[in-house]
Amino acid sequence: MRPVWILPLIWLLAACRPASGPVPAHAYEARSGNPANYRAMDSVIRLLRSGDVALRTGVDMTSIMLRGMNQRDARFSHCGIVMIEHGYPFVYHSIGGEDNPDSKLRRDSASVFFGPSESERLGIARMPLDAAQLSRLQVVTRRYFEAGIPFDMDFDLGSDDRFYCAEFVCKSFQEALEKRSFFAHSKTLNREYIGIDNITDPDHTRIICDLRYKL
Repeated sequence: MRPVWILPLIWLLAACRPASGPVPAHAYEARSGNPANYRAMDSVIRLLRSGDVALRTGVDMTSIMLRGMNQRDARFSHCGIVMIEHGYPFVYHSIGGEDNPDSKLRRDSASVFFGPSESERLGIARMPLDAAQLSRLQVVTRRYFEAGIPFDMDFDLGSDDRFYCAEFVCKSFQEALEKRSFFAHSKTLNREYIGIDNITDPDHTRIICDLRYKL
């Protein structure tokens, strides 16, 4: 059961952001039906490297609320780790809800992760990794995926048997870098959590791409 703190937390943080209003149905169709968006997505996919952090912004109310958890940079609502496998980039990410009924860690092709039908923005964050760090990150990411780690509906940093998206990215990188406190934490209502903007903190990563889809 989701603890009582997380719902007020998300709603409180979302309330601090400009109201976006409901997304009209035609917006989904316009994005997914615009060939320019697929060309733009392909150009972004060509930039991907193993160890990159894939970023996207959803268009539903949950995504709007999750963006509100970011205290410094509210551009993105979801993130995952990129690995090039058999010459193509895949994104490992933790997600819940109707799109992932079993709630287990997912491995999606970059074209699925970045698809314009349900996203309005995409980006790439890159961290300087040496060969040993990247190798460890690959092992850690694959281990979590094969373990079928489920989505953490409690948003609880204290547990390692469930992850929400930024928690998965954070803990994977920290294990690979062998630095337990590499990323700063955010704090609201006396609860600590990792926001996507903690992952993309310019002290650690560089956003090399930030693109909005066209309607």
